[in-house]
Amino acid sequence: MAKPESAQWTAIVALLALALIWGNNWVQMKVAVHYAPPLVFAAIRVFLGALSLFAMMVVLRKPLAPREIQGTLWVGLLQITGVYGLATWALESGGAGKTSVLVYTMPFWTVMLAWIFLGDRIRGLQWVAIGLSLVGLFFILEPQNLQGGLFSKTLAILAGVCWGGGAIVAKKLRQTVDLDLLSFTAWQMLFAAVPLILVALLVPAAPINWTPQFVFALIYNVIPGTAIATLLWLFVLNQLPAGTAGLGLLLNPIVAVFSAWIQLGEQPGLVESVGMLLIAIALILNALHAMRSSLP
Repeated sequence: MAKPESAQWTAIVALLALALIWGNNWVQMKVAVHYAPPLVFAAIRVFLGALSLFAMMVVLRKPLAPREIQGTLWVGLLQITGVYGLATWALESGGAGKTSVLVYTMPFWTVMLAWIFLGDRIRGLQWVAIGLSLVGLFFILEPQNLQGGLFSKTLAILAGVCWGGGAIVAKKLRQTVDLDLLSFTAWQMLFAAVPLILVALLVPAAPINWTPQFVFALIYNVIPGTAIATLLWLFVLNQLPAGTAGLGLLLNPIVAVFSAWIQLGEQPGLVESVGMLLIAIALILNALHAMRSSLP
């Protein structure tokens, strides 16, 4: 049954709000790692984020018990421990905008991993999108300039690969089990927090500098960046086709690049800008393919 037009417009507004929240969150993460070791900050924000989602489940009177613990654990380790840990680590020396673009190559890693492990065929626009994304990565990585933050860029790309791996596990899991997405996300975050907390406790690191800027960045990551954003995303998924929702998510790295430019003075160079543009075009083509594939 078609969704009411008013509900669809509300979902589009929610998607725009989500892009602003998640896009600006990259700036707040970059601010936070000025005052705390990256993996310590990742551990705190993931654990508090999990608590905020469980609090939402209590308010909404949803069952707290997890389903498919093993699958949820693997998705959490890949999509949260891996993505949040590596991306936050990348931000220690890398720019917020550039890191966000590299992490958002995740749809291409998902397509390629699905091709390798699930036998999904890569079709038409997807090949063009993958080709453009690889060229874009070449421009951003600048292999001719190995001193240009290659370690940070590699961490960001690995975060995208982890997200793709988690997406493959989640896809197979959803084919066999009907999961409540809020509960699924909350348990992912709780499971994912454990290895991050262990690393934070066992690896020597500088103490947190509890400045007002750090406290604000932490609160932003937990409340709007996790709790509110999760509610908005679930609402969007319930009201809009998955392809349309995915296309809307392309605004996130765009907002991140401009937010980092305005707030942090991170102005990308010409070569990096070309790379980012190519990846943005590739993401659009990939989303358009997903939308076309979902049509009856």
